[in-house]
Amino acid sequence: MSDHPPPAPLVALVVGPHEAYAAGPGLRESWPLAEVASRVARMIGSIHPRWVVWSAENALRGVVAAGVDVPRSWDLAEAHRLLHGGWRATPGDVWAGCRGLRVDDVPVPRRGRQAGFDGDLFDLAERSVDELLTESGHLRADALEGWATGSERLGRLADLALTCQREQEGSLRARGGDGAERLIRTVWSESAAAVLCLELERDGLPVDRLAAEDLISAAAGPRPRDDADAARIRAQRDHAVLRHAPGRERADLRNPAQVRTLLQSVGVDVPHTRAWVLEPYRPTHALVDALLTWRKNERVATTYGYRWLDEHVGADDRLRGRWTACDGAAGRMTAQNGLHNLPAPLRPAIRAEPGYVFVRADLGQVEPRVLAVVSGDRAFAEATRSDDLYAPVAAKLGIERSVAKVAVLAAMYGQRSGAAGEALKDLERAYPVAMDLLDRAYADGVARRSLRTYGGRLIPFGIEPVPADPPRADGAGVPGSEPSGIRPDVDRGGSDAARGRFARNAIIQGSAAELFKAWAATVRHAVRPLGGQIVLCLHDELLVHVPQARAGEAQRAVQDALGRASHTWAGTDVVRFVADASVITRWSEAKD
Repeated sequence: MSDHPPPAPLVALVVGPHEAYAAGPGLRESWPLAEVASRVARMIGSIHPRWVVWSAENALRGVVAAGVDVPRSWDLAEAHRLLHGGWRATPGDVWAGCRGLRVDDVPVPRRGRQAGFDGDLFDLAERSVDELLTESGHLRADALEGWATGSERLGRLADLALTCQREQEGSLRARGGDGAERLIRTVWSESAAAVLCLELERDGLPVDRLAAEDLISAAAGPRPRDDADAARIRAQRDHAVLRHAPGRERADLRNPAQVRTLLQSVGVDVPHTRAWVLEPYRPTHALVDALLTWRKNERVATTYGYRWLDEHVGADDRLRGRWTACDGAAGRMTAQNGLHNLPAPLRPAIRAEPGYVFVRADLGQVEPRVLAVVSGDRAFAEATRSDDLYAPVAAKLGIERSVAKVAVLAAMYGQRSGAAGEALKDLERAYPVAMDLLDRAYADGVARRSLRTYGGRLIPFGIEPVPADPPRADGAGVPGSEPSGIRPDVDRGGSDAARGRFARNAIIQGSAAELFKAWAATVRHAVRPLGGQIVLCLHDELLVHVPQARAGEAQRAVQDALGRASHTWAGTDVVRFVADASVITRWSEAKD
């Protein structure tokens, strides 16, 4: 008898404007929209299917909003992004990718109004026929919108979704060879991450509103009564800096050129005014220290001030924003409304609700450990057996730990100057397999050759930059306004060296993103029976909200989940992954 359970039956779920349709083994049913969540929950409890959807955004938003746990899915849009790279993954793109059709020829909805037509305006020639596909074989532009009416049409879209799933799985198996199962599991975890994004949007991040008000007030001043009062408070903030440069009180601190002139007036001559350039000059003049402090306060005042608090923190004291499972580059999760960029001074305002705590966990030294997996360097893998990977590397190279750390990070980020450059030569001798992988990635970047991560995500060069508009429900949108990590448009006018550095980091950062999402998906299921829920995913960090009485169990569950997820993702236990998990009440209590 096999040790593996039978595969979950595939059930396509297509949600139209007025009804939904489910199709799978022995199943062809049309459901009223009001019954979709209950029908899905019933099937999850009986046949435990894997839901095939054009996108979680389109098909599962209402289900998740109703509180239904969707444990298994195959998100065609996320699988398409994995296979073909980039962000765009409309149903038309997915179908074109499965059929090998030109993506430039995918029909695009034309929106607007004309006399006698109320609503979205699509290609009227397509709307006038009953065909799902155009003469060129493409999926019609309005397939999941205006056209998807009636059970017969929804059933055809469900059949098409199952066809795409088979095509995508076939492509992954053909591409993966011996590693095909790893690529399939990546789609599973990417699909789970898309569902998790809907849960994060639904539930939000707990905020102590009074603490947030106090912290904003400390940085930005009191809440203004009107526009005139806001201008007065702003002038007071500026004066705290300008008073250190008598005669220059009219300088605009928001104008880099004027700030540079202001600094020159007190003897600080710098090529530009970025914080990392100014930081060494703090002891030189009080103006520099005041300016850097002002910048932190100004960021709170303008981006995370009272308006941010009023607009994005709900009546239930939860901060909410749009989440995406893939940033369109190396595949990192992104979020809007400050969920990924919240300034450190505001972290004390992130507080667990009464009777609850946070289990905060972050992956330790994840990128070098991922490098050990991706490269298959056994010598480097041996170093990961230690809690502190850099210590055995330093011992092997005969250098200080701090230098070893800089050298390993420099290898992944492409720095070859200074002390790091010297140590890199020793790294190349000690860990030739790992360093060769990075060198080959660098060469691919210089040559504009596409790369693939360990989980199979395509990272192409020369594609258009990712825009910053909010996603659309049909999967045609783009990620939020807070992109994280690397971008595939780095070579548009960039140097060969910049492309090479991008490439050598992309294969590591992208693979690390896949491991993180596999871990998050595993944690999501592990803490649910404990009454816990993930409320924040931040690059390599998870924040789990859990009843205080179950905190110890949740902490162990998070750690155990990493062991299971990393073994499944890597296919081996040769490389050891570690996470620091602590129980805290406020996010600011976490140790960096």
